[in-house]
Amino acid sequence: MNEHDIEIINEGLVEIKVPKFDKVSSSAPVFYNPRMEFNRDISILALQTFQEEIGREINICDVFGGSGIRAIRYKKEIFNVNEVAVNDISSLAIEQSKENAINNNVEIDFYQKEANMILRENRGIFDVIDIDPFGTPSYFVDSVGYSLKKDSLLCITATDTSALCGTYKEPCIRKYNAKPYKSEYCHENGIRILAGFVSLTLAKYKKYIGDIKLSHSSEHYMRLYIKVNKGSAATDNSLANNIGYISHCKKCLYRVPVVGLANPIPDYCPVCGEKLISAGPLWIGKIQNSEFISKMVEKLDENNPNKKKLNTENKILKLLNTCIEEANSPITFYDIHIICRNLKISAPKIADVMDKITEEGFKVSKTHFNPIGLKSDIDILRLKEIIKSLSS
Repeated sequence: MNEHDIEIINEGLVEIKVPKFDKVSSSAPVFYNPRMEFNRDISILALQTFQEEIGREINICDVFGGSGIRAIRYKKEIFNVNEVAVNDISSLAIEQSKENAINNNVEIDFYQKEANMILRENRGIFDVIDIDPFGTPSYFVDSVGYSLKKDSLLCITATDTSALCGTYKEPCIRKYNAKPYKSEYCHENGIRILAGFVSLTLAKYKKYIGDIKLSHSSEHYMRLYIKVNKGSAATDNSLANNIGYISHCKKCLYRVPVVGLANPIPDYCPVCGEKLISAGPLWIGKIQNSEFISKMVEKLDENNPNKKKLNTENKILKLLNTCIEEANSPITFYDIHIICRNLKISAPKIADVMDKITEEGFKVSKTHFNPIGLKSDIDILRLKEIIKSLSS
């Protein structure tokens, strides 16, 4: 490639070169997606917070390296990082990654292998494994389960949101062994299906989700940061308490989580008698950790001497603060506009609805999944009564 075919990219503390391309796709000569800078910026904060939490140097593997920008940023921008490995099956990607690493004065280990192979050949080596493929990550989770050690972090991205959200049911069943449902909270369902799939796959290796540190649905993808632990009894306990189903009534909008893989799932809505639709199996435990996310936010504080330099800082703070707010809220959320369509009334102000819910002693928070969505422990009948009383 000559210099006219090269584009210079600046992110965080690094500058890289990538081949110019007309469209972001897996067929690009060296994969680089500028829209994922936000994803990479959040990852810097999450991995630094994880490193501080476990209190030791960390080894990181970027399984789908592309241009190498993610791995280079991990090496250059995160304190107390030991080894960083970047892998890509493309020889051109590895060549470009090596050049970018040299230009940024960082030492990185390079692998040109199929993704499952690098994971299986390096069992117990990495403290952090980052799976950010073009499409579904489901093909690689089994190898992640084999490879990850105790007290490690899995960073996992899925871009096949149409399957996870229920637009295409069969691909979700085929890839994630779960039935989706296209509801107003389908993006939360999608994250829970992905987390449930990870949990059930890890269980084969007596490993389990100790904690989901952060999860978010942004633009065209879903992203989770999952603390992985080990132990057969703890794995059994995690599955028993965190895997289940969500049953939904499309007539009156009632919904209920059902704990357990083999427990009875209700057939009919207790509110209106309509037949319920169930999604799952999926993760019904927490999907945000407010303490962890708060520590991520602190790394962007102007008074922090080690403040991270991130181009998408304002967008990150908006997301993370909302995730903190919703961290301890009940499963699923209500879309005020959908409820109003159900009632055939005009929508009141969301702030007024939230105030009224709080006045009546219920929890309520906004959610990053939907700007007009509310998470609350209020039941659907009482919520409808509040909305009707506030509607003009």
